[in-house]
Amino acid sequence: MALLVWFMMGIALWHFTVFLPERFWQGIVGAFIGATLGAVIFGGIIEIISGKGLGDTDVSTALTAIPGVAIGLAIVWVVGVRQERVAE
Repeated sequence: MALLVWFMMGIALWHFTVFLPERFWQGIVGAFIGATLGAVIFGGIIEIISGKGLGDTDVSTALTAIPGVAIGLAIVWVVGVRQERVAE
């Protein structure tokens, strides 16, 4: 269940990328990939470190995905900006 929670949190926060300039690697689809993968990977790391099982979900499970989404989107943003500069 925790995997589903992280994935859904990534999708929920991804919707707010519509307010940002279109500089993500591969556009809005790249932002989607960055947000969901960031949420799942970061959530999994925190879950392993805390020692909780993947079936134990609570509010903190959803909140742990938020920094992962930000990190994933930042990585995809930086890659997009670098490719944009190379193309110039």
